[in-house]
Amino acid sequence: MTDSKNINNPVGQGGGQRKRQSRAERQNNGPHRNLDRQSAADQKAELVRKMREKARAAEAAAAQAGDDTAQD
Repeated sequence: MTDSKNINNPVGQGGGQRKRQSRAERQNNGPHRNLDRQSAADQKAELVRKMREKARAAEAAAAQAGDDTAQD
């Protein structure tokens, strides 16, 4: 019996049939990766939004402090 080296022709491998894998899936770029990339993009967008809010708050506080010192 010969052993196959092709992932899509699993001769001699127990466990029944295997799903045929596309080239992208064999390189770990399957559809699950798109979901991972989307969630990573969402997390990055949320982080950027929070950082911008903090920057605006710090800028407003600095402007307020500058106004207070000018009035004194």
